[in-house]
Amino acid sequence: MKVLVPIKRVIDFNVRVQLKRDNSGVQTDGVKMSVNPFDEIAVEEALRLREKGIATEVVAVSIGTADVQQQLRTALAMGADRAIQVDFNEETQPLHVARLLKAVVERESAELVILGKQAIDDDANQTGQMLAALLGWPQATFASAVGIEGGKATVTREVDAGLETLELDLPAVITTDLRLNEPRFVKMPDIMKAKKKPLDVVPAADLGVEAPPRLETLGFAAPEKRSGGRKVANVAELVEALKEKGLL
Repeated sequence: MKVLVPIKRVIDFNVRVQLKRDNSGVQTDGVKMSVNPFDEIAVEEALRLREKGIATEVVAVSIGTADVQQQLRTALAMGADRAIQVDFNEETQPLHVARLLKAVVERESAELVILGKQAIDDDANQTGQMLAALLGWPQATFASAVGIEGGKATVTREVDAGLETLELDLPAVITTDLRLNEPRFVKMPDIMKAKKKPLDVVPAADLGVEAPPRLETLGFAAPEKRSGGRKVANVAELVEALKEKGLL
């Protein structure tokens, strides 16, 4: 069984995000970039399936410019067998990403797609669901445990009421939650070996995906700084204070 793992290049979660001086976007020059943490968990889960003899090949794929090869090499250092860069130099949006991934899935004849439930830069939480809909495959989101046996996937997911267990026929799409696993530490020898692993570059235009509807970003603004709080003596004073701020 071939497992496809889409990953996204994002600003490292330890970095404090800042806007450019002209407020035209987020500052990324000289900023540490990493694999989206949820996607890193997806890579780890795919590797564990291969180590159990369930998966035969783990393929990491990312969409973007040549910069994403750094994150693909990280996935290869973790243990992925090979990687694919879908070369695309414009801003990506969830639906367009899902369409590109669908084309890659069909091209690779993958039987399972595991990806993070969301990216920490836009928190859209849409790509996995859209991909499953486009493929016509069953899906399980926010997975905290995954089991594969007899052509079926058993996925435990956390919901408001507790835990929910789903059984899916393969092929399927699974999105990962934080509690699914802890990604392995990448050692220097693994990083060196990853440089020799195959990394294919596929132009987005070669996948035959039509241009997506564009969302236009009108501007960026930092949130207002929090002002100091105040104590109130009773409920009536609290209500009056909320009215003054236009909250009631």
